[in-house]
Amino acid sequence: MEKIRLAIIDDHNLFREGILLVLNQIDGIEVVYDTSDGNRFVEALHQTEVDVALMDIEMPAIGGALTTERALKAKPELKVIALTMFSDSGQYTQMIQAGAKGFILKKANKFELEQAIREVQMGGTYFSQEILQKLAFRQPGKTTGIAELTTREMEIMVLICQGFTSQEISERLYISCKTVDTHRANLFLKTDVRNVAGLISWAIRHQFYTVE
Repeated sequence: MEKIRLAIIDDHNLFREGILLVLNQIDGIEVVYDTSDGNRFVEALHQTEVDVALMDIEMPAIGGALTTERALKAKPELKVIALTMFSDSGQYTQMIQAGAKGFILKKANKFELEQAIREVQMGGTYFSQEILQKLAFRQPGKTTGIAELTTREMEIMVLICQGFTSQEISERLYISCKTVDTHRANLFLKTDVRNVAGLISWAIRHQFYTVE
């Protein structure tokens, strides 16, 4: 099995060095790049193969949201997990819109960090439970009502919130992946979000999906 190639982008050197030591203890994960500067990371993507990036939200010069947006333009298949503290909560939406696939608190332990990396690498999303609860209480933007969603769309939304991929959903519901992707696109359109992370946030705010 190939190792997951990881990059760490965080301007706090001590934290970055600490998380680097933790990740080096996990089988199947290799840190191939680390930096304190978002611009350097985007430039490095042209010569460094990275699967998952752990991205600090607040950084000088160029913040996590803009770094994520530029990195995904350079390498669309890259998966980004935001590293955050509760003081960053006002910037969650920006990271979701930029394309982040997960959020994890900087105080998370090794096991949660590994789980987040593996789930996101496999095409899913990951949110620390405390972050999900914060997202749930954010004011909703322009969104549709639950009544406008079809029964199938609501069924698929629940499975998406539970972290299932399109392939897994198609197997569970006995429909094609193409049909699942069509429903997913309709959900994005009706809820006025851009990605799965935004859809999960929408579902929680509207009490359609409950954080355990």
